[in-house]
Amino acid sequence: MKEDFLHYLWKFKKFDSLNLKTFNGEEITIINVGNYLELAGPDFFNAQLVIGNQKWAGNVEIHLKSSDWYVHHHERDEAYENVILHVVWEHDTEIFRSNNSEIPVLVLKNYVDTATVANYQSLMAPKSWIFCEKQLKDINEFTLKNWQERLFFERLERKSNPIFDLLQQTNNDWEAVLFCLLAKNFGLNTNGEIFLKIAQAIPFSIIRKESFEVENLEALLLGTAGLLDLEKEDAYFKDLKFRYFYLLHKYQIEKRLVEPVQFFKHRPDNFPTIRLSQLANLYHNQQNLFSTISTSNSVKSIYEIFEISVSNYWQNHYQFDKESPKKKKKLSKSFIDLIIINTIIPLQFAFAKSQGKEISEDLIQLLNEVASEKNAILDKFSSFGIKSKNAFESQSLLQLKNEYCNKSRCLQCAIGMELLKKS
Repeated sequence: MKEDFLHYLWKFKKFDSLNLKTFNGEEITIINVGNYLELAGPDFFNAQLVIGNQKWAGNVEIHLKSSDWYVHHHERDEAYENVILHVVWEHDTEIFRSNNSEIPVLVLKNYVDTATVANYQSLMAPKSWIFCEKQLKDINEFTLKNWQERLFFERLERKSNPIFDLLQQTNNDWEAVLFCLLAKNFGLNTNGEIFLKIAQAIPFSIIRKESFEVENLEALLLGTAGLLDLEKEDAYFKDLKFRYFYLLHKYQIEKRLVEPVQFFKHRPDNFPTIRLSQLANLYHNQQNLFSTISTSNSVKSIYEIFEISVSNYWQNHYQFDKESPKKKKKLSKSFIDLIIINTIIPLQFAFAKSQGKEISEDLIQLLNEVASEKNAILDKFSSFGIKSKNAFESQSLLQLKNEYCNKSRCLQCAIGMELLKKS
């Protein structure tokens, strides 16, 4: 048994609350269980109780055993001086305040229905993947849909935090923030952080000024990535290298060293040379990209924005000096979907939040038009009866698995709570 189960029992009064007595036999009447803040200090703040004939207002601390009070060194912490009731599953020692007055104890296991405990133990029993895997298919659809919406916006909140960090670093330049986010997205998992550093190493004002010549953008991106450091025979390589060092001199940019980009284990269409060329072409073709993207409210319009390919040289190359069959190498629909999920939706959410606007329904509608992602986590959910039909649902399920299932937060999860209620 875990302590958070006792938190759940106390918070929702899932016990015989009409016949409570302290370990010493005094009657307890609960007026208010208190506020569960999950912060440092006592578990429930500002509870109101009647113990014996005395009305109390203060805090409630919860442990599996009374002796956990000393295990956690609460006797040394002034924050626990105002505890008016110690709620435990097992009482194994008396607890005293600093003035030697004894803190009343409620032994909760004496008042909890055995079916509730059995249901909790069934929920938390070891499974092959997640605790509730066998019961998922029985979850009420209304509960699931409401919880998915909450999960989706929790995930958006988390994704928006780095956006606001970037905003501070770029002096509130949303266009520069978008450039950084897109660069990271174009790098995918392997090169994402490296591409982000490349974007941060180039002042966006220079990207704006040089966007009319795609070769200059490619020179800046490939040069910052270290891909122009060696000597190659191709005329295009030599031209880009000349442009890169010219631009460094022109704008007095200090050449920064970033980690080497990775080619290993990538399909050729995901080689960093190809992705950086596509990024350069995007900013060559689209002026004021942030203004366009921040107001895009349909998947079709976003697909049109990202209807780009590589420069002529890269149509028959994947690396310098190595010619390959000609291919336009346009961004695929699945790749653009990833951009929508990981860049455009979080950016629109953060921008609206910064302006105090509410666009929740618009974001959900937009992601309802995007195909569900495909990965092992979503396949597992599908095998247990929870299928994601679109990106809104797949993002919600990823948040569920990563932030709740993996961390055994069943008692903070609407699905776990629903299953416990069935006792």
